[in-house]
Amino acid sequence: MNARLAVEVAALVATPAALAVCAVCGIEQAALLSALVALASLALLFAAWERSRPRLRDVMPVAVLAAAAAAGRILCAPLPDFKPVSALAITAGAVFGRASGFMVGALAALASNFFFGQGAWTPWQMYAWGLIGYLAGVFYQLGWLEKTPAVCAYGFASGLLFGLLLNGWSIIGFFHPQDAAGFVAVYAAAFPWDALHGVSTVVFLLALYVPLRRKLERVKSKYALGL
Repeated sequence: MNARLAVEVAALVATPAALAVCAVCGIEQAALLSALVALASLALLFAAWERSRPRLRDVMPVAVLAAAAAAGRILCAPLPDFKPVSALAITAGAVFGRASGFMVGALAALASNFFFGQGAWTPWQMYAWGLIGYLAGVFYQLGWLEKTPAVCAYGFASGLLFGLLLNGWSIIGFFHPQDAAGFVAVYAAAFPWDALHGVSTVVFLLALYVPLRRKLERVKSKYALGL
């Protein structure tokens, strides 16, 4: 494992680990503490990206896809949990690699929250959508996302993963349930919305993944892109 990958893995693991520690230890300020850890993790991942010294031509696809994801989220605002962010982060990760997938998801969350409102939830949304793009890059490199059914399965699972992380932060940071039943109740109430997020990601992947990936692969090959 090279140094950059070690930093990425440490940063990605630190955020949910901090949330788990807060839950086990019953820390009252879990929301603030875990958000600070998420911010630190994001800073490490952005620094790792910067240390790789991306060329302008490497940055442009990330910026364009992140902007498209943010715009799509804003346009779909009237439809709760129906958004293209995960689908575009997955596409970016598959085509340009795990770091680009992370950046697209994280930047899309940050940019779109200038419309929806910034807050303590922003680092967690950046982390969750970034993780979805990052894992897409890893899974594609392992050959697990070659077929459309596998891509759609991951797309649906990504909606549940996003909900698992954000709902976990809300439960531990604000609700402070006294037993497992409290956790189950909140997750059960949120499940239909998380499932809708997963379904919407599948819909956007079916519409965009194959044609967009084909076009982006041509751009990647022509200009030797990817980090």
